[in-house]
Amino acid sequence: MPSKGQKNTYYFGRYRKPNKYRNVKITADGMTFDSQKEYERYCVLKLMQKSGRISGLQRQVKYLLIPSQKGEIRNEKPCNYKADFVYVMDGKTVVEDVKSEATRKNKDYVIKRKLMKYVHNIEVQEV
Repeated sequence: MPSKGQKNTYYFGRYRKPNKYRNVKITADGMTFDSQKEYERYCVLKLMQKSGRISGLQRQVKYLLIPSQKGEIRNEKPCNYKADFVYVMDGKTVVEDVKSEATRKNKDYVIKRKLMKYVHNIEVQEV
């Protein structure tokens, strides 16, 4: 049962808290997308690849930003960035991330975007 003031939804016999940014996962073409907006961008990129404007379209490509570290007090897990889409356009590799206005301001995302530029010299394009 949801607490007073919560707007939880009833889902398969249980109350479930909605996603933080209200996105709804989409399953299409045997793949799961984090949002409708991400799926729509994938459809556009597929058409661009079919027409020859881009090549090598990949989804959910992981980049290592900071490797794992062993310390005397604790071990640290690696820090990765997972790009929504990576493709080649005009001979250059393009890394894209589908973001809403709210998620573009997420502090973790901003730091990882900056680390992508610093570590890999890749500027993430936000769509």
